[in-house]
Amino acid sequence: MNDVPATRETGADDPLTGIEQTVGWRFARPALLREALTHRSAAHEAQSLASTRAGGRKGRRPAHKGQGSNERLEFIGDRVLGLLMAEWLIERFPDEQEGQLGPRLAHLVSRTALAGIAAALGFREALEVAPHEERAGIRDAANVLADSVEAVLGALYLDGGLDPARAFVRRAWGDIMTAQALPPKDAKTALQEWLLGRGLKLPVYVLEAADGPSHAPHFTIRVEAAGRSATGEAGAKRVAESLAAASLLRQLQ
Repeated sequence: MNDVPATRETGADDPLTGIEQTVGWRFARPALLREALTHRSAAHEAQSLASTRAGGRKGRRPAHKGQGSNERLEFIGDRVLGLLMAEWLIERFPDEQEGQLGPRLAHLVSRTALAGIAAALGFREALEVAPHEERAGIRDAANVLADSVEAVLGALYLDGGLDPARAFVRRAWGDIMTAQALPPKDAKTALQEWLLGRGLKLPVYVLEAADGPSHAPHFTIRVEAAGRSATGEAGAKRVAESLAAASLLRQLQ
């Protein structure tokens, strides 16, 4: 780990200390890591409480939506992740072109991959969320978990630059990268190719249901092709379509 000023205060019971050990970097500016693991709901609640103590109206909205949350760090972390993954893929697969590297990159930075990494590294438990969102299950939302990974990566980059960010990415994504013997193929593409290869019509996707709160939507998609149908459910339309396509492809094969 890096050397930081001796005045830095840490405690063994501080949950952020465990996260530092997990990511392999001791933050010179620990506030960055705390911000990276602060959900919008917790930031809003903290600002509302501060406003009330200062004599303001309880529940008053913050001057800037999302201020104090991990959204800004997630924004930069997303770009850092894309750069480091592209660099890694070019290095690991020197003979592949954009058409093969693109699907690999999409898989590695997908919400599903990031959410799995967040859960495996303990980010889920370290996230600060408001009590009402805790009860609603926001801590388990794939997009919230994925955002936490990108935010921590953004904090790493701002605190130490690309080197610690690169080291973290190559450790955390090592198993997923190693498992990519061949470029992954999206289920929708695979289904389309299967149908076209047999002279059949292209699949039709139908939105059957869309419900849930805005921060955790739930979509049900039905796909129809070759006289059969299948459904997929997920928090994003594209993911639900992909799950439906995979299910139908298994039927047809």
